Order: sequence, then C-alpha cells, then structure tokens
Amino acid sequence: MDFTKLTAYLNTLEAAYEVHGLDCKVMKEHKPVYRHMKGHSDYGLSVPVSEHDLYQVYSCTKVITMTAVMQLIEQSKIGLNDELEKYLPEFADMQVATDFPIGEWPFKWPTLSSPLVPAKNKILIHDLMSMTAGLSYDVFSEAIQEKKRETGNKASTRQMMEAIARMPLICEPGTRYSYALGHDVLAAVVEVVSGLTFSQYLRKNIFDPLAITQMYFRVPENETYRISAQYMRDMNTGVMAPSSGMIFQLSDEYESGGAGLTCTVDAYSMVLDALANDGVGATGERIIQPESIHTMSRNWLTDQQLEDFKKSGKVGYGYGLGVRTLIDGSCSKGPVGEFGWDGAAGAYALIDPINHISIFCAHEILGMLAAYSEIHPTVRDLVYEAVKGE
Repeated sequence: MDFTKLTAYLNTLEAAYEVHGLDCKVMKEHKPVYRHMKGHSDYGLSVPVSEHDLYQVYSCTKVITMTAVMQLIEQSKIGLNDELEKYLPEFADMQVATDFPIGEWPFKWPTLSSPLVPAKNKILIHDLMSMTAGLSYDVFSEAIQEKKRETGNKASTRQMMEAIARMPLICEPGTRYSYALGHDVLAAVVEVVSGLTFSQYLRKNIFDPLAITQMYFRVPENETYRISAQYMRDMNTGVMAPSSGMIFQLSDEYESGGAGLTCTVDAYSMVLDALANDGVGATGERIIQPESIHTMSRNWLTDQQLEDFKKSGKVGYGYGLGVRTLIDGSCSKGPVGEFGWDGAAGAYALIDPINHISIFCAHEILGMLAAYSEIHPTVRDLVYEAVKGE
C-alpha cells in the first residue's frame, strides 16, 4: 500500500485551510496500515502533534451511542419500533411547530411561543436513531436554560430530558429528516434501560472490552493539558480564532450521546476497527453482532427524507441509524455500504465492513464547511487509491 499521495495531501492542509494540527490513522483487519501526524497541538504552535493528544470529536460520539443502543436491541431490552414514551414518559405529548422551514437557511428554532399543535405521531426509537423524530438541535432553548438554572447547572443526562421534551418539534415524527438532539435522548434511554449512567454503560460494554482507556465525557483535570487547541472559523468573514467553549455540554453533569466525547485518535480508532471487522475488536472481544452492523448501516430514509438529507452535502450517501451510508458507488472510490460520521470540529470516521478498513482523522476547527465537502471525501478516496494499489 502506497500512501504517498495521502501524506502529500494532508501536508497541504495547513497552508490551504489553516489546519494547524491533525492526526490521521487507517486500520485494516485490526492492524494499523497508515498513520500521519502533522503540525502542532497548542495555540502557540510550539508543541508537535503526538499520539497522546486528546480531541473533542463532537458528533463522532454518535457512532458510539448507536453501537450502545444496538447492543441493547440485540438483547431485546429496547425495540426499534418502541415508542420513546415507554422509556421516557415526558415525551408522551409533544407539540409541533406549524411554521418551521425545514432545510432552509438561515432559520430560527421554534420556541414555546411559536404557533404549535399537538403531535399526531409518537416518536419511535428508530426515529431518534435516523434523525426523523422531529426534534430540533436548539441547545440554547428556553427550556434547557431553565433546567440549567433550576439545577445550578448540575442537571444529569436523565434530568435534562425534561427540558428537551418541552421543546417544540419542527415536524411530525417520522416524516422528515432533520439533524437533532435525538442521540442525546437515546443516551438517556440507555441509562433507563441499563440502570447505569451513560458513561458507565459505555465503559462496561464498549471501552473495557476493547481495552480503551483514553475516552472521556469529562477529561480529568490533570489531563486537560493534552486537549488539542481548538479553533473557530467565522462563517461570514472566514477569520479563525481560538474556540470559546463546548456548547453541547448542556450542564456540568450532562453526558451528551450526540457530541460529548473527548479521546485520542488511537482510542476512537479501536471502536471503528471493531465495527469494520464484524463487531470484533483487536482484543478478540465482540461488542456487536454483524446483523446489527448491517441494520445500522443501511439507508433508513424515505425519498422525502433522503431529499432532506442531501442538503447536508454528503454526495452519494444516505443515512442509516446515526451514520451516513454510501448508496451510490459512482461518487466514491470506496464500496457501497461503507459508513460513518463526522464531528463539528472536523473529525472524520469511516467504517468499511466489506474490506475491514477504518479511517479516523482528527483536527480541531469549528465552522469549516470545507472539511466535509472537500477534505473528508479527498482523504477517503486517497486511502482507497492506496489500498487498491496494494
């Protein structure tokens, strides 16, 4: 395998996009076949990137949350077609905004004073997983702010569901695709079903079996120096500056199933490697069945929902249970059926269960849309050029 082109491309990203630090790892059948680290992990650009750096992976957390939910579905403790209110009764009587323009930009999330009507459909577990539940992603909603004040900013994951359930839906459940807080809600479902906090559940059922130690919802104080410097690019001016904080951490005690994890590239790669190898990790431990991986990675969207999803710009992909999934092989050098997701600061995860390949790349720039439309597809295709040229 000759990864010369990939290395050359990654080396251009600082000059082209101000990517001051990155780490990219490719694994095949449990073995690392490529690793390239470039740049610096601090704002002063004096500390070289290393394998010890921690990255806030944001929505790449969703892949792990979906793995946890699928484990419980395998055990018949959760049903894909179950109504959410079976586990979280506060979601029994939802209100739907009548005037939210799905897919239009710019927009404002509906509030409790927006025109609302009672929802006709119940939210199902698979609706939450496939982003078709009608929830919003309004992390600054009045209901969330009230809960933060009420609890002294100490609301647990389960407690915060009382706030999210008060937030208006943007459409009838099961009708449209819209990226939302559904995976955060599923973290609370995991807590209810398992009797553990979300972090405890992940540690026991995913991290420990894969021998992962460097994966956190809250990085220990004595390890925070390892967190890679994070930047924010202004979408209007293009100017990049240090990021001001993590908006998806809804309280000091909250564990976000949608965006909460911080980890090393090695740690996250071990999860991807297991999913790329029929659910069995490099340790030999199985975390999920092959049938569950297939269920998770097939397209779940209707024609209308797929049209909604296409506005995200992921060319050639549909959406499964928390993951994009390649459905048009003409748009990629990878195989139909590869799947994964990405993160708000540019992390990129790819799982190929056909060739048993995984890719994980991390950098830390919020608001850089080119990461998704240009960098990620290029990295993907250059990996497959190298692999196929073996």
